[in-house]
Amino acid sequence: MNMSKSKPAGQMLRLLFWESTIKCNLNCAHCRRVDSEVDAHTDMTTEQAKGLIDQLAQLGQSQPFMPIIVFSGGEPLVRGDIFELVEHAGQRSVIPALATNGTLVDADTADRIKESAIQRVSISLDGATADIHDKLRMLDGSFGQAVAGIKNLADRQVPFQINITLTKNNAHQFEDIYELAKSLGAVAVHVFMLVPVGCGQSLAETDMLSPQEYEEMLLKVSALDSRGEIEIKVTCGPHYERVIRQQGLAKARSDAQEAGATPGRGGHGRPSKGCLAGLGVIFVAHNGDVFPCGYLPVKCGNILEEKLDKIWLGSSDLAKMRDAGALEGKCGICGYRQVCGGCRARAYSVDGNYMAEEPFCAYIPPQATE
Repeated sequence: MNMSKSKPAGQMLRLLFWESTIKCNLNCAHCRRVDSEVDAHTDMTTEQAKGLIDQLAQLGQSQPFMPIIVFSGGEPLVRGDIFELVEHAGQRSVIPALATNGTLVDADTADRIKESAIQRVSISLDGATADIHDKLRMLDGSFGQAVAGIKNLADRQVPFQINITLTKNNAHQFEDIYELAKSLGAVAVHVFMLVPVGCGQSLAETDMLSPQEYEEMLLKVSALDSRGEIEIKVTCGPHYERVIRQQGLAKARSDAQEAGATPGRGGHGRPSKGCLAGLGVIFVAHNGDVFPCGYLPVKCGNILEEKLDKIWLGSSDLAKMRDAGALEGKCGICGYRQVCGGCRARAYSVDGNYMAEEPFCAYIPPQATE
């Protein structure tokens, strides 16, 4: 039987983020890592990692499309077999992408990326200047190294996106980072809203934007998005889906797609749901543990003990997160709950309840005041 015909759309896996190693050459202040490098001996072996890719390919065969696997970390380029694993993914028709801090992308590495099956590379720039970026990355010179890595990719026409994690430290440079990304030739800018997990827990106490500041930043993102210059996506800021609807941008995207605009340019394409944790996205840790996303430490299984498709389709936690009707607090009565959903990880960070209301959303549903 073709499972794709009976599987609910909400259970289609689009992106699997794999923490390919816990090792990293940086020690960023906002890193999501929970484990330390002393646990690196529990990184999956080459054969175990190939097994994960095989499981993902098997799950993809039951869907109308094959998922993307994002080789993340830590820093994936410190893993000696990373290109062997990328090749294995390509051979299994799984779409590989690479998330790196960019500091290790020298000319030779850029050549290998160009020759590999990697479809896109993401590199983080958390400032438009070295002083701001290096402060968050906690390494002098990391900005220059990242930009050099980006230029090595651009010289080889490797598609790359720039990721930005917004904090009080760099919010004033957001538009400058956007312009820098454009000037470097990025195909997309992805904006991340800080989630207090891992190293980010301590940073959140001093540098996390307030709900109102987040709202103001999302309006700025919307203004840039409306230009239609390059793809803009907000991650871990699900209320952006509400903002673009209030601004009329979601309809403009849909109209542009119907008119034949290229999906992925200027944010064109079908509007997506805000929080995709466990809905279209899943995270596999360096030791095989499975979580709804990289920021929500609710273990749903381990791919070394149970098949990925069984976890994806059978986890009670994932099933609950897919039910917008089970949201609590103001999220539960919000008219935008089906397209936003609130950040389940931030809700969990407050009181351990991942279905509670989004604590960093300034919007008050009309029903809440009645």
